[in-house]
Amino acid sequence: MWQFRGQQRPPFALEPGAEQESVWDYPRPPALVPDERRVQVRCSDFLIADTTRAIRILETASPPTFYLPPEDVRLEWLQPSRHQSYCEWKGAASYWSFVHGAKREVDVGWSYPSPTETFSLIAGYFSFYPARAECYVEGERVRPQGGGFYGGWVTDEIVGPHKGEPGTGGW
Repeated sequence: MWQFRGQQRPPFALEPGAEQESVWDYPRPPALVPDERRVQVRCSDFLIADTTRAIRILETASPPTFYLPPEDVRLEWLQPSRHQSYCEWKGAASYWSFVHGAKREVDVGWSYPSPTETFSLIAGYFSFYPARAECYVEGERVRPQGGGFYGGWVTDEIVGPHKGEPGTGGW
């Protein structure tokens, strides 16, 4: 099923411009890349995360996913959810809901409490869905990856097409 693994862009891939990245240049299995840009996450007008110590996970055909260290996340505003999922690379994910007074956003983010050894660098780190929270990279508002399930962060630096868009179900 996975014909493309980051070694060669498919003919339908867009050519990245200066200061851009193609999701088709990302590897499979995914890579972990430290990112020192300022990353912020807001829920219901509350700043729930602010860091310059993010880790991006780059995987063929997907926009990057940013993981933020727990020290830079307002943990008192996150409550564990019953939702869980499993990633073939990272292992079992736990989900988190934002709760602050009467404000609530269900399954706004997720974490890997005990990821696989290869992904141990993100143990306890949090990622957030740009469709359920306002996520920013260096002040740019992140757009959500299509498809509902995926948590990729689409910014102007990313070119695709990427997984989750219409017609990508066979990738």
